[in-house]
Order: sequence, then C-alpha cells, then structure tokens
Amino acid sequence: MMVWCSAQNAQPERNTLFGTDYVVGHDDVLAIQVWNQPSLSGKFTIDADGRLNFPLIGRLAAAGLTISQVGESLAKRLEAGYVKEPHVSVTVENYRSRQVVVTGEVKQPGRYVMTGRSTLLETLAQAGSPTPSAGSEVIVLRRAAGSGDGQASTPQASGNVIRVDLTALESGVLTHNIEVLDGDTIMVPKAEQVFVFGQVRSPGSYAVRKGTTILQALALAGGLTERGSERRIRVVRTAESGEKQERRVGLQDVVQAGDSIVVEERVF
Repeated sequence: MMVWCSAQNAQPERNTLFGTDYVVGHDDVLAIQVWNQPSLSGKFTIDADGRLNFPLIGRLAAAGLTISQVGESLAKRLEAGYVKEPHVSVTVENYRSRQVVVTGEVKQPGRYVMTGRSTLLETLAQAGSPTPSAGSEVIVLRRAAGSGDGQASTPQASGNVIRVDLTALESGVLTHNIEVLDGDTIMVPKAEQVFVFGQVRSPGSYAVRKGTTILQALALAGGLTERGSERRIRVVRTAESGEKQERRVGLQDVVQAGDSIVVEERVF
C-alpha cells in the first residue's frame, strides 16, 4: 500500500489489506520515497521503541500512527528547513508487527506474521492444518475485547475467549470462519480418547471428536474381524460417581470420552 503526502496536503489512502489505514508497529518495514530526493529514500525498519531513523530528521516516532500519518509527519519535518515542498510516499514493505500464535494439535505450531486480513481457517492452514488428533473445537484467546470485528454469535464467546466448532469450520460454515486479529492465540486442543477392544482389526486407543458414533469409532479401529458381531457390542463407561458401568450399545449410539468399546464374537 502506498500513500503520497505533502506538508500542505496530506491525502490518506485506505489500506487495501486491512480495510482502514494500517497502523504501523515495531519491526514493520516501511519503504519511504521523497520525490526528487533519492538520498532520502529507502527502506526503514521501526525499532522496538516505536521509532525509525530517517536521514536529516533523525529518530521519528512512528508506531501507533497510520502510514498516512507517518508520511504527513515526515513531510512536515522535512519542510521545516530541509526540503522545499516535499512529496513523500510511504509503502508497507513487510508487515511484521501483527502476529498470531497457533498452538496445540496443528502440524506446524508457532508464531505467524499477518500480512493482511486473515480468517481462522486460513490461519490454521498456514500452520499446516489440524492433526488427526485434534479435538472438536478451536479456542481463540483474544488479547483485547472486540474492536468492531463483529463476531457472530454462533462461535461461543465468553469474555476474550472464543470457542469455534472445528467440524463446522472445516465444513464451510461461514459464521464459524471468524477473522483473526493481531495478538490472538489460537489453540487446538487434543481430542478425547476412546478404547476399542475385542473383535476389531486394530485394537487400541483412538482420538474422537464430539458426536462420534460407535460405528465411526469401530471404523477407526479398522472395522470388525470376520468373527466380530455388530449385535454384540458393549461399552464400559465411568459414571460421574466414578463407578464403572457396562451397557449394550448400537452402531449409531454416540461415544463418550474414556469409553471402552468391546466387540464380542458372533454366536453361530
């Protein structure tokens, strides 16, 4: 994005990436050009103290200003004894101050730089997408309360914590694909586990999401063996009291975290 400014007439331009004038921050790299002044043109990084070092002027406060305001400030300072009627252009060369953190069950957790508007699905894709062990939701920890981002009510929000149904998100439900904001921490918790034993091809523990059925859990275990019976499946479940309970279940029944699913042999 570029904006031209002069000391007399600074004309701000809307930022095509963020929708409003971009507010610069530390580590952002600005490309600044002064018309007919090549020695005053170049790329300048905003330091940790929020200032950039500019020829003739010296240290100029920039962090917290829009790029149009940076250009206007430069033009006014240059006109005050250095350049007659300066025309200054400011371009954001590298967006480095806007970052999000992605943690948990994604293939490439880490810190990511926002180079424009970004949705939750795009950010998860940047982090390699959720792993097969991901749970049923994504948790977004927001540094500050909503700043006009207009979050829909479908993702469950409480204070600065936004919970998004991962299955709905991956299915393309637009209201779940919220915009990611600077400073967000995106967490993908690990799925709950169930245990599958007996007459299945690959007994063991498996990660399941909310709403997983017995049939889907059995599919994770490779399906039934030739001796397994769809009509002789039982679940061992721990009640709230801590007591172990055993019950017969059907293929469309929904599993619960910690269930032990046992497939018995056919009765010939």
